[in-house]
Amino acid sequence: MVNDVIADPLIVANDLRPVLLRLARQLRKETEQLGVTSRQVTLLWLVRDTPGMRLRELAAEEQISAPALSGHVDRLEKAGLLERVRDECDRRRVGLTLTSEGERLLKRVRARRTTWLAERLRGLEDDEVAAIEAAVEPLGRLL
Repeated sequence: MVNDVIADPLIVANDLRPVLLRLARQLRKETEQLGVTSRQVTLLWLVRDTPGMRLRELAAEEQISAPALSGHVDRLEKAGLLERVRDECDRRRVGLTLTSEGERLLKRVRARRTTWLAERLRGLEDDEVAAIEAAVEPLGRLL
């Protein structure tokens, strides 16, 4: 008879947390090699997913003040990755959109991060890769 072992969530959390933190740090380093911060990339993803998003909406999504976010947006706009666009119906309303250069950068970030991770996965045994693959869905449900 198979003896089922029930994992203690606290023990799993203590083992998993540092691994996830190190993985996230390495993926941030890959992003920074492209000359942008992880925060900037997150902002670009959010604007890409919601074109026309206003600064206040983006600040609320990121849980930071609009004035603090404004500096990030200014830098992204100056770099040609993001632009402010006035609403045609209400000229007071200004939305944010990604530029074509911003789109290209996001594709490069995704490709660089995926390549880095795939290279590490190739160094594992097949059963280890299968175990990680099986864990992807449950890990996603944590969010």
